Amino acid sequence: MGKLRAAYKFLCKAEMVITGAGFVLLITLVFLSAILRMFRISMSWNIDMAMLLLAWTAFLGADVAYRSGQLVGIDLVTRHLPEKLRKSVEIFVFAVILFALVVIIIFGIRLASSEWIRKYQSMPIPYSIVTLSMPFAASSMVISTILKIRRCIAGFNK
Repeated sequence: MGKLRAAYKFLCKAEMVITGAGFVLLITLVFLSAILRMFRISMSWNIDMAMLLLAWTAFLGADVAYRSGQLVGIDLVTRHLPEKLRKSVEIFVFAVILFALVVIIIFGIRLASSEWIRKYQSMPIPYSIVTLSMPFAASSMVISTILKIRRCIAGFNK
């Protein structure tokens, strides 16, 4: 169990580093492209790379925010419920999220495999690299959701 926990912590840190570095690189590329456009210098690969970075940073960033509880939540209804009922509702909501994530993984992999032939116009890489960001991040969110369900069940038994 210790090795699994260490691997998960490594995954979490790697996601944060990749998301942060990707965001900084994305901003740099877009800014550089705008500056170079003023001098009539075209870098067509710049926009394609920015799109790739946007997809990866957005989806991985969503998992970082989800894991740390930074996503918007509405507890207006559940706030006044008894503790056990509130935990039951939370477990149900996490189960629905888990189901949705599994669907996203399945259809995301299908989409990525169908996009493998399509290439970027300016870079020699398959477009599916962008579409793989969605099932990859959803897989990471599945782990986060399972851990959230586990914490709810542990709190439910207290």
